[in-house]
Amino acid sequence: MSLELVASDIAKKYDSGQVLQECSFSFRECGLYVLMGPNGSGKSTFLRISALLEEPDRGDVRFYRNGSQVEKDISIRRRITLLLPKIGVFNATVFWNAAYGLKIRGLQRDEIQERVGKALDFVGLGSKKYQKALTLSSGETQRLGIARALAIEPEIFFLDEPTASIDHKNTAIVEDILLKLKKAKKTIIIMTTHDMAQAERLADTMLIMQNGKLVTQSA
Repeated sequence: MSLELVASDIAKKYDSGQVLQECSFSFRECGLYVLMGPNGSGKSTFLRISALLEEPDRGDVRFYRNGSQVEKDISIRRRITLLLPKIGVFNATVFWNAAYGLKIRGLQRDEIQERVGKALDFVGLGSKKYQKALTLSSGETQRLGIARALAIEPEIFFLDEPTASIDHKNTAIVEDILLKLKKAKKTIIIMTTHDMAQAERLADTMLIMQNGKLVTQSA
C-alpha cells in the first residue's frame, strides 16, 4: 500500500505576515497534484512543511500506510523527496551525482548501478552518465535532479517549480517525464507552478492557494 499524506490545519507566519492558515488536504491516491498560486502565496512553504523540512506554527502533517499512522522518522524521510528549482550538483560525473542519495543510504554497488541507470535513461541522460555534471545545460541539470530523486524510488515526490528558468525544449521533456510518472500510478507527485496552461496539461488534481488555504479544482 502506498504512503499517504494528510495535512491538517497548517498555519505558518513569517515576519512579512501570515502565509498559510487552516491549510488542509489529503493526498491519498497516486497521481499528480498541481498547486497553483502567485509568487508569495505560500506554495513553496506548504511543500517544505509537507516534506518535513520545516515545522508549521500550528497544525500537523501525518503519514499513513494501510490506514495506520506511521512515525515521521528517518525511514519515512527516506521515502519522500523535494526537488527545488535550483539543483545543486557536485563536481563529479552525472552518474555519481544521480547516485548520491543511494550511496548515503548504503545500497550495494549493483543495485546503485541498476537504479541510477534506469533513472538516467528515464530522463534522457543515459548517454551522458560519464559526463561532468557541471557541463550540463540548466535544463539537463534539472533533469539530473529528477533522476537523482527517482533513483531513491520515492513514494511521495515534491517538485517546486520544476520548469522554472529552463528552455522550452527541456520544459517539454520535463513535462513528458511527469506525465509518464503519473501514468505509472506508483507515486504521489505534488508540484507547484504559476503556469495555468502547464497545470491543466499535467494535473490529475489542481489545488489553488487562496488566502493561505488550499481550494480543490478538477483538472
